[in-house]
Amino acid sequence: MCMCTRMYVCVRVRRLTLLYSTLVFLSREAFRRACLSGGTDHNWRQVINLLWLTLPLGVLWASLLVCVWLWLLEVPDPLTIPHYGPAVGLFALAALQELLAEPLWVLAQAHMFVRLKVVAESLAMVAKCVLTVVLVVSAPQWGLYIFSAAQLVYTGFLVLCYIVYFLRFLGSEEANRKFFPLRGVADLLPSRVEGEAVIDWTLARLTWSFFKQSFLKQILTEGERYVMTFLNVLSFGEQGVYDIVNNLGSMVARFIFLPIEESFYVFFAKVLERGRDVRQQKQEEVAIAAEVLECLLKLVLVIGLIITVFGYAYSHLALDIYGGSLLSSGAGPSLLRCYSAYVLLLAINGITECFVFAAMSKEEVDRYNLVMLALSISFLLLSYMLTCWAGGIGFILANCLNMGLRILHSLFYIHRYFLSSQWTPLHGLRPSPLLLLALALSAVLTALSEGVFCCDGGWLLRLLHIAVGAGCLLGVLVTVLFTETKLVQFVRTQLLPRYGKKHT
Repeated sequence: MCMCTRMYVCVRVRRLTLLYSTLVFLSREAFRRACLSGGTDHNWRQVINLLWLTLPLGVLWASLLVCVWLWLLEVPDPLTIPHYGPAVGLFALAALQELLAEPLWVLAQAHMFVRLKVVAESLAMVAKCVLTVVLVVSAPQWGLYIFSAAQLVYTGFLVLCYIVYFLRFLGSEEANRKFFPLRGVADLLPSRVEGEAVIDWTLARLTWSFFKQSFLKQILTEGERYVMTFLNVLSFGEQGVYDIVNNLGSMVARFIFLPIEESFYVFFAKVLERGRDVRQQKQEEVAIAAEVLECLLKLVLVIGLIITVFGYAYSHLALDIYGGSLLSSGAGPSLLRCYSAYVLLLAINGITECFVFAAMSKEEVDRYNLVMLALSISFLLLSYMLTCWAGGIGFILANCLNMGLRILHSLFYIHRYFLSSQWTPLHGLRPSPLLLLALALSAVLTALSEGVFCCDGGWLLRLLHIAVGAGCLLGVLVTVLFTETKLVQFVRTQLLPRYGKKHT
């Protein structure tokens, strides 16, 4: 991989994707959190009106962020990396295009149309990947136009899937049978009824609370990318390697943990009454929420521990297969090993904050914003100092410390929330001793296998290393099957049906 290619990777993955994710997150996250509170118990005409505000807000953010990306950040040499300016504009346009589907996305999530989200995102991703491969092979000289076109196709397919689904669903017998609150396409557009407020002002105030929080959450989520982008603490080549490792390491979080978090945030928001003490709520629903929370914590803990254990011994091999010696001979393996441990914290934090944000009152959200402000400042300072000391690994260490503090805050909240009740969902963070023993043995065996078989002795020894890992993984899964029976039952009866059916 030449230096030009490494710089392409850095610019495309870090700068352009950071622009896109920042614009989308700041424009819609607060609306999603607020409008999904309380499930389907809303005046949906007012909710739809509120959700359409994401689009003008997105236009404002796009105008500001495009100026920052073009005039405040260092612009790459156009001879080395051409088309950077147009690519910035096209990525911003892709973000605005995705916001067109926001009212439909919230409707689908609130009414548990789980399969729609999975199918739409899968089709959009396939279209994006196919177009990227075709253009890279047939017209590589287009450079960043390729990735910009692919992003536009992705968001276009996403919007199209939601529009087609609701065009067919609204007014159908199925919609009438399920008492769907909207009757026709006109109900999806902004409208006003005489004698009725245009928007739900209670939700609007809650949205404002979450909106203030969204700045801080974005810093905590993408902080290392902002430090890299604005302070240039790593060289272009180091940033490219870090981004590749970050993308590989976060695949599990994007494709497994994030869908679970989004789906069960809606579940908790529907089951629990926001801001109410646990004793003042329906005890049957509190019991269900506590049991689900315990099982979810156990699930992500088990997955995270497996990734941490096996990620240590197979990071070098994974990077060697993926990118050859360029990735596996430098700091890449150490980065991926550290990221494997970070995934465990990422998983636990996703579920704990998912519950906390669904249960908090508006006043508690406002108070938590102060906590997030302190965390954001400390995280940015830690990222800068640790990166100057340890390079790319410093970013991951700062993320681990930040995530650990967020988890502690959420654990204290959950403990206080259930303190006056009989339920203890935090027991989900206690794996069985046999499972811990199986993971410890796997860690030792796979580490020894890496030292003996990997990775300079040819493919036969690599396959032996993979076989050792497969055997250890099988042993861990069998241990889970026999020791974590409650978790297995939850996955079989609750989690898999949730993603196997159109509605739950």
